[in-house]
Amino acid sequence: MTAENNSLKSPWESYYGPNMGYIEEMYENYLRNPEEADPAFRDLIAKWGPPTSVAAANVAAPTTVTGVSGSNNVRAMDPSYLKKIVDAGKLVRNIRMYGHLAADNDPLGIVAPPDTRLLEPATFNLSAEDLEAIPASLIWEEAPESIRDGKQAIAHLKESYTKSFGFEFGHIHDQDERLWLQRQAEIVMASKPMSAKERIALLDRLIQVEQFETFLHRAFVGQKRFSIEGTDALVPILDEIIRELAHEGAQHIMMGMAHRGRLNVLTHVLGKPYTAIFSEFHHSQNKEKDLLPSEGAMGINIGWTGDVKYHLGAHRSVKENETVETRISLANNPSHLEYVNPIVEGYTRAAQDNRKEPGYPKPNFDSAAAILMHGDAAFAGEGIVAETLNFKSLNGYENGGTIHIIVNNRLGFTTESRDSRSTHYASDLAKGYEIPIVHVSADDPEACIAAARIACEYRLKFHKDFLIDMIGYRRYGHNETDDPETTQPLVYKKQRNHPVVARIYGSKLMEKGLLSDEQIEAMRQEGLSRLQAALDEVKQNDKSFKQPRVDEASKRRKKEIVTSVPMRKLSAINEELLKWPEGFKVNEKLERILKRRATALDKDGKVDWGLAETLAFATILSDGTPIRLSGQDSERATFAFRNIVLHDIETNNTFSPLHKLPQANASFAVHNSPLAEASVLGFDYGYNVFSPETLVIWEAQYGDFANCAQVIIDQFITAGRVKWSQKSGLIMLLPHGYEGQGPEHSSARFERFLQLAAEDNLTIVNLSSAAQYFHLLRRQAAIINTEEARPLIVMAPKSLIRNPLVASDPSEFSTGSFKHVLEQHSLGSKPEQVERLIFCTGKVSIDLETALELKEGQAPDQWNWLHIVRLEQLYPFPKTDVEQIIRRFPNLKEVIWVQEEPQNMGAWNYVEPRIRARVTSQTNVRYIGRPKRSSPASGFQYVHNMEQQRIVSVALNRSTLN
Repeated sequence: MTAENNSLKSPWESYYGPNMGYIEEMYENYLRNPEEADPAFRDLIAKWGPPTSVAAANVAAPTTVTGVSGSNNVRAMDPSYLKKIVDAGKLVRNIRMYGHLAADNDPLGIVAPPDTRLLEPATFNLSAEDLEAIPASLIWEEAPESIRDGKQAIAHLKESYTKSFGFEFGHIHDQDERLWLQRQAEIVMASKPMSAKERIALLDRLIQVEQFETFLHRAFVGQKRFSIEGTDALVPILDEIIRELAHEGAQHIMMGMAHRGRLNVLTHVLGKPYTAIFSEFHHSQNKEKDLLPSEGAMGINIGWTGDVKYHLGAHRSVKENETVETRISLANNPSHLEYVNPIVEGYTRAAQDNRKEPGYPKPNFDSAAAILMHGDAAFAGEGIVAETLNFKSLNGYENGGTIHIIVNNRLGFTTESRDSRSTHYASDLAKGYEIPIVHVSADDPEACIAAARIACEYRLKFHKDFLIDMIGYRRYGHNETDDPETTQPLVYKKQRNHPVVARIYGSKLMEKGLLSDEQIEAMRQEGLSRLQAALDEVKQNDKSFKQPRVDEASKRRKKEIVTSVPMRKLSAINEELLKWPEGFKVNEKLERILKRRATALDKDGKVDWGLAETLAFATILSDGTPIRLSGQDSERATFAFRNIVLHDIETNNTFSPLHKLPQANASFAVHNSPLAEASVLGFDYGYNVFSPETLVIWEAQYGDFANCAQVIIDQFITAGRVKWSQKSGLIMLLPHGYEGQGPEHSSARFERFLQLAAEDNLTIVNLSSAAQYFHLLRRQAAIINTEEARPLIVMAPKSLIRNPLVASDPSEFSTGSFKHVLEQHSLGSKPEQVERLIFCTGKVSIDLETALELKEGQAPDQWNWLHIVRLEQLYPFPKTDVEQIIRRFPNLKEVIWVQEEPQNMGAWNYVEPRIRARVTSQTNVRYIGRPKRSSPASGFQYVHNMEQQRIVSVALNRSTLN
């Protein structure tokens, strides 16, 4: 454009919107073929250059060059100017990607500022004048009208990304999500400031949070509470999230957290009365002695029953607009910090699933939501976090988005961040799962509320996880009796002079003229009055307080539950199980195997383990009980015996007969789980606790792999009932048996479950019959939603799955029930001649029966000296059955326990004293099995075979009789 033309108004300025789009389309056609363009249009281009937006048309100092075809004088941008635009675009990108590095979210200023040169115009040789010459819309597509040039755009974006918030969403692959988050950060959040009323309410809440902690500190000197101080804004964040979720229709909000800040959350978010909490402190045992820097001390509890007050959960119901009731639940959690995460995820999915109809349960992600609060060191350090984040988009585990909050005090016990993680942020793990992250200062409560709102809106819109990294500090040591200055002297030197957030925010509101000093003081006095009144009430009622009594007596279980099913019904179900959709093509080999089941219920038929299980599932569904089964290969089963989900060989479409079963009256969910144990077992436990009417089954690929879930087993499954009155009827299927497959594929560590069994907390079985498995599953389904519900530990078979000696006659399914003990049918007919009584369980009992059959050439009376009894249920120990059996043999010389596990493993140490207590002093009790070992099994097949043969030979050899 010439200087003369520059003084005139460009014709392109009169076009905008769709009209401008039409002009630009004409220009694109002109570039392809200038000769076909309208002559008037060609003249305009020659005179004014290419069409641009109004803002771009006003740019000064472009140069002119000779255009195409030689005759047209086409205006083009100065290359140096174009580079300025490109560099400004790079600066904008860096601000969006790395602005979080310069964000003002370090309350104590204890971290050295990172290198933020990538956020500075000078890095790209951009001056203020350069930026002023660039229209804002060229580098920021959604720039408001008030922002006209690049300098204003850069200033606004830097304030959005570096002032109070540190946004990280560049790792999000979905463009719609990324653009939505970008718009929230740059425009929407700034357009929704808090009202004066909301700010005053926020200050009042912060004062309540602060005063509760300081009051406890003064009233109960030396007692641990793991205070929230330094991250006080957690409570108003939770308030806001709950309010938003409830407003959007969530009927259940599930929360999980570690012990820090739990008491404050319990009272202010869950509504636990001050009097209840003060009573727990006031009547706590060993108030003076309980000063160890540990969260495991017993506090208010007697013996080892119950749990400390800062591990307990609670429930609360609130109403939104007096119409929709929302139930808020805080899960009980031991000191294993993050292990509550999958439990809460299981709660949430259970609350979302509709299990009333056949087929897979139908989830409603808006009906329930999860909030997980994490410690910064634990989030980065505990592998269960990554396992649980992996549920985010998995069918059968996703829940429409969990809101995560890292309650970041930059310390793990006494370990600083530089020693506890290798990443820049505690939250960096979440990037791998494409979870948006906002870093925010705990000393900026308004920013915390804004972060809570964007988290809720993101979940509502995209049904995905969101993470708030709330960065604060820790007022005291790991607990209030711990001196932190020995390990973090500089941090705590700074912190002593740092005002609490309620004071900081109160001063800001006074500066804005929203409150006076007198009004804030009145708010403080009102809060103190409520606290003091609650403490006075507890002291006045002190004389009437009685410590809870521990009832160690287990309730008697029902002797027998009817679990048989009429043969007519079983046959009808079995027929339906072999019906597949028209045109559905199953693998030929598998089809032949499944078709054999058609005659299994005939008079001379046999029902194997796989069919027994499927019939049990089908009849349980017909009774209206929903089922959830999960494990790493549960659709097919590790040992390919189940095949409950079939695959079409041509389309890979799937079909499960249990989903179309006419007799079914409830849902059937079967899921191949991710390759994890702790998180999946925790999820299923949580699912079962929330929905006790559902038969929930977790299946280990190999029983040994339960090792990886030991925390869930120890802290929740076996102890949850006595610690938290948390009932569960979860079934754990643990393949167990010695087939020479080595140390990691033999033992489910039977002995560990027997050691954990007490106070009638479990049922532990090791079965040797398909009918027994059928009746066991139906028995468990009958009790899951009653007071008798207990977790069921099944030492499931491997090689026995297809062993013909394990298959059962059809009549055993239409009659009878689960039996605690089974006696060898061919032995014990002449009780007075029996000298050796063998007790055993599981696979070794079939090994003994197989050996007996191989010796059939012997005269029947040559075995009269021997009897074999299988303990199918080991806990609760079937003492009555064992006593009656032993009394039948008056001339008994010895009772032997035979097992395939090493002597220091398996059931020997559990059964030995129980058997010895039931025999006479003249009867010897001894062990036959492998010697004590440090490893569960040999890794060499021939060694295994030799050892197994020795065990069976010694057990069946009369010459070894003592």
